[in-house]
Amino acid sequence: MITRTAPVLDPRDGLLKELITPFKLGVGGPIAGGSQYLPWIHIDDEVGILLWALDNEAVSGTLNAASPNPVTNREFAKTLGRVLGRPALVPVPGFAVSMMRGRELAETVKAGQRVLPRRALDLGFTFQHPELEPALRDLL
Repeated sequence: MITRTAPVLDPRDGLLKELITPFKLGVGGPIAGGSQYLPWIHIDDEVGILLWALDNEAVSGTLNAASPNPVTNREFAKTLGRVLGRPALVPVPGFAVSMMRGRELAETVKAGQRVLPRRALDLGFTFQHPELEPALRDLL
């Protein structure tokens, strides 16, 4: 089995940890225009899908570990701002991501991907946190 994992939402690590401080300071916002899709998955669903796949004999091949409800980068920023009670108005230019995280990650962020967990859903996996706002509220 191969698992392709979306950015895992966890306030202690990864994407969410990096975004919390700028958003709390009121300087968070969409990255590189914001119209590109940003797949995501709650940490509980990430662990859940991996354990489910290991225990399920019907699972083989490739699974996408991502929420069944991807959002645009702009929607992600607005939702995170709303959950934190902060504005999400300051756009982050793509070149800033390149400077902070390298060109390869910046290109991935700017291009975006609309990833769906079709096989996992077809095989019966049930997400605990399929919607972004309740997932962020659970984590924060």
